[in-house]
Amino acid sequence: MRHMILTGTLMLALSTTAMASQIYKWVDDKGVTHFGAQPPQDQQATTINTATPPPRPATSTPAPGTGEQADPEQAAIDKKVKEDVAKQEAERKQYCETARTNLAQLENNPRVRIEDGGEVRRIGEDERQERITELKKSIAENCK
Repeated sequence: MRHMILTGTLMLALSTTAMASQIYKWVDDKGVTHFGAQPPQDQQATTINTATPPPRPATSTPAPGTGEQADPEQAAIDKKVKEDVAKQEAERKQYCETARTNLAQLENNPRVRIEDGGEVRRIGEDERQERITELKKSIAENCK
């Protein structure tokens, strides 16, 4: 077992060393490009640096998380969308708070009065239970 681990470690070290070594490039008499770890004896070869990755091309969009927008028009659109989402979230929270308050009133008070068409009237038990059911369903669907 130790022999296998040592052999594996040695092979890993050798492959890492080989990856970091120089690579040679040359073109033969027939115009064929060759690459190799050893330069040819009878021809001129250029070395290729394999230690550093090639530079990345410049892009027009910023990297994610930089917070910068290349296009001011897109930045304005993004800002408007964020404002709209925040406004909708605030309205949803207000609705949920009101719905929960109304549900508590309906559940805890069997004598509920509502204003209907300018008149105040007392709702019956069937209507109260119907409103409780509707509010519970609405809260479950809209309030998390």
